[in-house]
Formats: sequence, C-alpha cells, structure tokens
Amino acid sequence: MQGKIIKLLYNAQDYVSGQQMSDSLGVSRQAINKAVKSLKEKGFKIRSVTRKGYLLEKFPAVLCEEAVKCYLNTKFIGRNLKVLDTVDSTNDYLKKLAEDGAEAGIVVLAREQTAGKGRLGREWVSTKDNGIALSLLLRPELAPGEISSITPLSGLAMCRAINDFCMLDSRIKWPNDIIVGKKKLVGILTEMAAEADRVKYTVTGIGINVKQSVFPDDISHKATSIMLETGRHIDQNKFVAIILNYLEQELVLNHYSLGGQAAADYQKLCATIGRQVTFSRGKRNISGMAVSVNNSGELDVMLSNGTIATVNSGDVTVQGIY
Repeated sequence: MQGKIIKLLYNAQDYVSGQQMSDSLGVSRQAINKAVKSLKEKGFKIRSVTRKGYLLEKFPAVLCEEAVKCYLNTKFIGRNLKVLDTVDSTNDYLKKLAEDGAEAGIVVLAREQTAGKGRLGREWVSTKDNGIALSLLLRPELAPGEISSITPLSGLAMCRAINDFCMLDSRIKWPNDIIVGKKKLVGILTEMAAEADRVKYTVTGIGINVKQSVFPDDISHKATSIMLETGRHIDQNKFVAIILNYLEQELVLNHYSLGGQAAADYQKLCATIGRQVTFSRGKRNISGMAVSVNNSGELDVMLSNGTIATVNSGDVTVQGIY
C-alpha cells in the first residue's frame, strides 16, 4: 500500500486528501495515516495540512523501493524489487531466490555489500550508500552458449543510462567495465545456472561507484565515481529506474542478442576497439590491436602477422586504460 500512496502523491503533484486516498485504495483513513507515518520514517518528506491532505515534497536520499518504482517505466524488469540495507552479495542473494523459483525480472538492490564480487573472484568494495549494488534475474529461453550477449548488452544499457542521466561521456572497456576517461565507474558480472541444453537462469550484477570522493590506494589510479566526475549528488532512485528502463530496452528488445543496431552502437561506445591489448593464451601473453566485438560479445584482435585472434574470456590489458 505504501507504494500506491507514493504513486498517488507523485502523480498528483499537489495536496491529496486522506479521504481521496482512502476511497481510491479501498482502505480506512487510519490505515492511510499509519502508512504515511511509515513512509516518513523511510525518509519521504510528506507535508500534512488539515482540510488539504498530504503533499509529497521530497524523496529519500537513499535507495528506496517506493521511490524507484515512481520513476520506473518497464513491463517486467524491476516490477518486483527488493531494497536491502545490507547484504553479503546481491548476486548470491538473488541466486538463492532463483533456486526457490523467483520470477524473471526481479531486481535486488543493496545500500551496502559486505562481500561483493567482480570477475575472476575479485572483491567489489561497496560501503553504505556510497554506491549502487544491483542484481537482475533473467530466465531467457536460450542454450548455455547463447547467453554471452547479456553482459555487453547490459554494458550498452549502462552507458546509455549514465550518459543520459549524469551527462557524462562513459565508454565500455571490454568485457564488463564502464569507464569515464581512463577510470572505472561500473563493473558488471553475469552468472548462470544451466543444464546441458538450456539456461535455468542468469543473474547479472552491476556495481556503480556513486558518492565516493576517495578510493583505497591500490585502486585510486583506476577508479572513479559519479560524484568525482560531476561534482554533484544524484537522485539514486531515479537513476536506478533509468538503468532498469534501459536494461529492459537493450536486453528484451534485442532478444538477448548483440546484433544489428545494438552491435553497431556497442562498437561506437567500446573504448577497447582501436587500442593495443594484451591477453593470455595458455601460458603466453599475446598482444595485438582490438578491431571489433563480434555478435557473440567476443573481442577480435588483429595480431602482428595479420591474423585475427578471438578472445572470449580472461583478463585483457588495454593500452592507455588499465
């Protein structure tokens, strides 16, 4: 009911009487008063005036389910949304829900992660309310070898959201980072549970640096935040809704495939293309020029002898970035 009350107040943009809300929602005035009190405790600034009713003046400064949903414009992604105060890992939390039969499109957000993770088992540091930790559950009807486009399409969606809402020139560092300039702003990690011939589910985790003004010494040379890049605070709830809107657009409308216009758009936003890269092949380090990302989300690298090597996993060092 709290979400419905916020939606009513948000859409009205003026005072709404308690009686109007009571009639609209089919509950008592006492229930309305109790729900409004709970919303105020969550950080919503709601003015109450006798004979006029309630006026929504301000959303909470921290992540909040009701606030995100006010801005949401999706058919299924994020319609089921959980915001946690703290969790070890949003990906691990969501995988447990997936194993219990949670529906596709559910999103888990956390104000703090204590054991967040990136690719290759790395740690993703996320202190309370400084970043956004987001995980999305999908159940695409695909074979295990056909899900490789989910991470690049998610990266494309993130670039669009950041550039649109934050007015930044973010780019994709293949395969799963979003950068501004030469520093990392976002990390993406997609995990999968599958049988021999079909995917049971995928969980895509997205970690975003939002309010950090300093980073630990070991990553300060390669990490940045929205605050550092823009010099201002953003509405995190509206930003999350825009991210989810773009995720649905890029993933669903492209049928989980990096082809056609999506492939062309990805190439334009990929900072790795056109740079010298180094990757591992067995025990050897191999260098070449990154020339494209194919429709499977793999990186094509031209070697010094003119042949093309296709890289689909592992660490890639990009000249001039990190």
